[in-house]
Amino acid sequence: MEIKRKVMCTSTGCIEYAPERYRKYDIDIIRIHVNFKGREYLEGLDLDPVAFYRELETLEDPKNNLPYTAMPTREAIMGHFEKAYAEGYREVIVIALSAYLGGTYNLIRLIAEEFADRMKITVIDSKITCFGEGLLAIKAAEMIEAGIPTDTIIKELHWMMKHQEFLGVDGKLDYLIYNGRLKGGKALMGKMLSICPVVHFTHEGELCALQSVRTPKKALHKTCEVLKELIGDRAPEDYLLWHVYTGTALLEDLIEIEKAYGIETNHEAVIVSPVSGCHNGPWLAGYGLAFLRREDEPLEEDGV
Repeated sequence: MEIKRKVMCTSTGCIEYAPERYRKYDIDIIRIHVNFKGREYLEGLDLDPVAFYRELETLEDPKNNLPYTAMPTREAIMGHFEKAYAEGYREVIVIALSAYLGGTYNLIRLIAEEFADRMKITVIDSKITCFGEGLLAIKAAEMIEAGIPTDTIIKELHWMMKHQEFLGVDGKLDYLIYNGRLKGGKALMGKMLSICPVVHFTHEGELCALQSVRTPKKALHKTCEVLKELIGDRAPEDYLLWHVYTGTALLEDLIEIEKAYGIETNHEAVIVSPVSGCHNGPWLAGYGLAFLRREDEPLEEDGV
């Protein structure tokens, strides 16, 4: 008898903001909370990201009205697992946002251990967030549909995680400063000199500045240069490339600048999840890049 298998993903994976064709996989979403202006929202359910970022752009006194996030509750996570078990699932793959971005991954992992006598639950730290995270869940669901064994699926996901990239430009430092990610002299000098960091995720899952560049336009040019190096001579059919963004102003500039570098995305743009974007603010634009393993590329055995 075939074992029923389920894929889950934290809401930061942006699956609900991605193209409609991915809905057919019925990936279960574990929702992270956003608290904003005295109200609590469940990401992807009752918070529209476009409207959210527009409001952040014009927010009065943003320093004292910052949105903040909260992990899913223990009860909510247990509810997802209980429901999956009741529906006959006996194996679950959970893709979670980077453990560097909070305690959600570890909370899910600990609760999963409590179900060990009933289901095999594999919780994966995606080492990233936004649609890069969601794409891992989608690929897992595709492989389940194709009948690929779970152990092989996990190895494929680990390969993808070693070959995924997120590059973005924060057009303004305001929210990075308000959220405490830039402090003291760095914050002051950054504002004075119009510094725009090019941010990326390390392969350990940490979001950090790759380079700091004067002015948003120069930062976008630097992002395109770095992206070209990352892609190298890889053929477009061997990777997925999409725009990531919060607000659209900087994205429009990026789309114009990338033409000079011969960069062409081959996947639809996907907006950044509010849980991720509220820390950077509404002026971020960049790229998500995921390599697709070719037949001549070995599947590593050692995971991540």
